[in-house]
Amino acid sequence: MRRGLLALTVTALILAAPAAAGLPKAGRLVPGRSLGGIRLGESPRAVRAALGAFYGACRGCSRRTWYFTYRPFEKQGLAVEFTRGRVSGVYTLWRPTGWHAQHRLGFGSTPLAVHALVGSTQTVVCRGYEALAQDTAHTRTVYYLLDGRLWGFGLFRRGVSPCR
Repeated sequence: MRRGLLALTVTALILAAPAAAGLPKAGRLVPGRSLGGIRLGESPRAVRAALGAFYGACRGCSRRTWYFTYRPFEKQGLAVEFTRGRVSGVYTLWRPTGWHAQHRLGFGSTPLAVHALVGSTQTVVCRGYEALAQDTAHTRTVYYLLDGRLWGFGLFRRGVSPCR
């Protein structure tokens, strides 16, 4: 009886560990702090512990970049960039369903709604889209706009271009 209970407990723990890792169903941007639970400066090991080991690696990117999606080859998800072995940028891919920022600011919001909820930002024009950037002492929080609507989020070191 005791051996059976121990085997059941061990099996449950083994199955629960991979289930805990993975993209959050409703990821959150915490301005200046984290995106989808990932913080600037984290190690690749910490990222794998949080998001799992199933990711694609960008072959043509200037920085080591991992793409985490809900299913293989799906467009929606999260990109994590590394510089010198630490997270230097994290941003959403497409518009992952359910993701939001503070005050439940979600995809599809207007630039006016973004400004009303987050305050002043600097507009950066990228190729085919715009980024509303808000800098703190060490970070840059980014709200991506496509066709005049909130399309994505990003978090980078201060002064880094949000264009990707």
